[in-house]
Amino acid sequence: MPISTEILAPVTALLLLTCMVWAWMYLTRIPAIQKLGMKMDPNLPKGQQMSELPPRVRWKADNYNHLLEQPTMFYAVALTLALLGAGDGLNVGLAWCYVVLRLIHTLQQTLWNKIEVRFVLFFLSSLVLIALVLRAALVIW
Repeated sequence: MPISTEILAPVTALLLLTCMVWAWMYLTRIPAIQKLGMKMDPNLPKGQQMSELPPRVRWKADNYNHLLEQPTMFYAVALTLALLGAGDGLNVGLAWCYVVLRLIHTLQQTLWNKIEVRFVLFFLSSLVLIALVLRAALVIW
């Protein structure tokens, strides 16, 4: 079975989005910390100091964390499909759909953060991810 690399383009796109959100997080977080004159205290409970930052600053970090959670399943299934030679056609279309939904989710969470809208985007992207997992299972079995 030949490797199908077409699906690696959306994988790389999501990785690039994650890198951009990481940079955006620090480009907003460090100035906010400096403006507040915060001194980092390792003895405080996790997240306590960051909760003092303005919401629009925290949203970037929240989204960065989200890009490191469920998308790990996307990377695994996309690489599986590529190795199985099934990383093309509908599967690559679904992969791009997942990435676009995650991009919209990122923009929504980092700029506006309406939870109800975020939930719908997360739900839709989850359905696409489940479809990719089921399609990979069908190829294997």
